[in-house]
Amino acid sequence: MMKTNRITAMLTGLLGSLASLAVFADDTKEPQHWQLNMTDGVTASSQNAYDSHMTMFWVCVVIGIVVFAAMGYAMFKFRKSKGAVPDTSFTHSTTLEIIWTGIPIVILIASAIPATGKVIDLYNANHSAKPYEMTIKVTGQQWLWSYEYKGEDLQFTSRLDRESDRLRQDPTSSKEAINAHKHYLRDVDNPLVIPADTRIRFVITGDDVIHAWWVPALGWKQDAIPGVINEAWTEVPAAKIGMYRGVCAELCGKDHGFMPIVVKVVSKADYKTWLAERKAALNPAPVAASDAATIDAGDVPADEAAAQAATPAANTQP
Repeated sequence: MMKTNRITAMLTGLLGSLASLAVFADDTKEPQHWQLNMTDGVTASSQNAYDSHMTMFWVCVVIGIVVFAAMGYAMFKFRKSKGAVPDTSFTHSTTLEIIWTGIPIVILIASAIPATGKVIDLYNANHSAKPYEMTIKVTGQQWLWSYEYKGEDLQFTSRLDRESDRLRQDPTSSKEAINAHKHYLRDVDNPLVIPADTRIRFVITGDDVIHAWWVPALGWKQDAIPGVINEAWTEVPAAKIGMYRGVCAELCGKDHGFMPIVVKVVSKADYKTWLAERKAALNPAPVAASDAATIDAGDVPADEAAAQAATPAANTQP
């Protein structure tokens, strides 16, 4: 009976893991509870990281199977109950030394070759001929982010959304109220909006202390250091349009955990519409001269008119 219960518990745990994988497969944009693996790549950089991770994962699985199989075979084949006697005369084997030193070296070299190529691609060190189509300056501040679209006369700040801020600081906030607020502590008031199928260059710095701008879906993390400008780039395909979230990944003070990052990827047409609307909202057009109010002589109060008449005209003679 006890053995049956143990098997039932193991099967239940396995089914729970498979269920979590199913949920994970349905929504790859947000991490899930009990998620067992990294998220599939959204950009070429993040896909490279995912592919490298999976390659090394399976290499480790094979190594683990071989090593533990050899250990299990040795323990059961040469156990004391079967009369096995330890070989106290064995001290050294040059052949074994070469084998267990040479195989790891081969594995490391075989892993380093593709990994190096992916790192070169990540930092664009292969001098890709494709030019950047836009540049965004990212500035970390305590405790928010500032975004400047270079050449577009557009700049704004992005901080934790007000409702999350209120809930986290209110000691009476209930667990139900927090759970009811979607993306609690992971949403912002002004997300960074970028177009899909566009090669974007990021220049990243800090205003006060060291921050780190990190959106896992983009596949890289870059420090925001005062007085230093770091660079990164991304290009999200149109098939991956959506909302992607990140966080500051460098301990920057008491509110370090409350400066999330939200990147909204839209189509090029939607981006142009958003850009025009955003610029119009932040930079309202000045009032035209023809629309300015004019004052008639009749609109001037009598006392002011009398004072103007009593004032001698300015001497315009040289």
